Amino acid sequence: MADLTGLSQGFLSMLEAGTRRLSSLDKVARFLRGIETPAVLLPPPFREHHASSTPVPLPHRRQPVAERQVATGERTGNLHELAAQAAAQSLQFTEEVTRSNVSDVELEGLQSKITRIATDYVHAPLHPLFHDLLSTRDKLLSLLSGHQPPGQTRELYLLAGTSCLLLAHASQNLGDQDSAIAQLQAAWTLADHADHNDLRAWVKGTAALIAEWSTHRFTALEYTQQASRHAPDGETRIRTAAIEARAAARIGDRNTALAALRELERARDQHTDPDGLTRFGGLLTFPEAKQEYYIGGTYALLGEHGLAEHHAAAAIELYETGPAEQRSYGDEALARLDIVTARIAVGEIEGVGEQLQPILELPVDRRIRQLGDAVQGVARLLEDPRFAGSRVVRELADATRGYQAIDTKAKALTS
Repeated sequence: MADLTGLSQGFLSMLEAGTRRLSSLDKVARFLRGIETPAVLLPPPFREHHASSTPVPLPHRRQPVAERQVATGERTGNLHELAAQAAAQSLQFTEEVTRSNVSDVELEGLQSKITRIATDYVHAPLHPLFHDLLSTRDKLLSLLSGHQPPGQTRELYLLAGTSCLLLAHASQNLGDQDSAIAQLQAAWTLADHADHNDLRAWVKGTAALIAEWSTHRFTALEYTQQASRHAPDGETRIRTAAIEARAAARIGDRNTALAALRELERARDQHTDPDGLTRFGGLLTFPEAKQEYYIGGTYALLGEHGLAEHHAAAAIELYETGPAEQRSYGDEALARLDIVTARIAVGEIEGVGEQLQPILELPVDRRIRQLGDAVQGVARLLEDPRFAGSRVVRELADATRGYQAIDTKAKALTS
């Protein structure tokens, strides 16, 4: 009907619902002409107009507003008629700009899908999630190539940017740093289009995480400083401070690491932005268990082994006693390795095997790349000459040597 009459779909829907009326004579004429009303059925004022009319152009070929204004000014000197035509043009423009290729229901469905993926990410195998995440990202980008009101466009940019952020984490966990960085670049551009500071802060924080685990560790602090400029109060600021603390400790900057831990404690008393990424849950939150894991990791890198074990144990307990859907197998395993590292450092082998066992039994598809690197680090620590005569240490070293992380080959994703 819209193609026949040249009127927008939205306007015709309102006509059908009875919420709008055909009050413009031009629109009445176009409507009657579009549905090919026989001249004998037309009221007298429209018969002559109908006979001399030309075909109605389709909506996407309409005359530009500026050209219609010039034509209107030349056509009439009656100000009342001019005002009515100007009002009709304004309404027509608003009808065009409020057209949308996505319904509110569909938008809510996409929000729910991002929420489910973010929630599942922390405890489910990565391979099946990757496919789901890709299809969701593709759908969002497809919708953005169409037309919708500004509010919906901004939300679509936010969801698309969040999907790229999740893909960056997935790529990093698979050991593909280049792809992770490319996804972050896309996420940053989409965050700018959405004008969303929380997404900006998460993108820069994730860039810091990638740099921390790479050969460019010194750049991680620069990224955390950029994240701090955008981070709102609450969990995002806590996350930024936690990443900064661990990144500083990893390069031996003790003062910066301890200052960041103090900022983390201060941020714990702040409220989280209700419009932030934490509303999606899962990976996009920074709960107390994760906070304790990062604090423990920072102290481990600073050589404060007692504090490292204390906070790592607190993280494990919180994960074990918390909701199953919030239990991050990756962070929990890395927290156990912090305890292992702390005990090896002080020469206490007792309990090391107990902490290593759950890590060694973890299915291969849940062994993120960072976990594989950390286990190899433990294997090297166990080769210390002071343990040369220990049968227990020799068995632990054999168990950790050659530990296989998640398959980074793309073919695994086709299963």
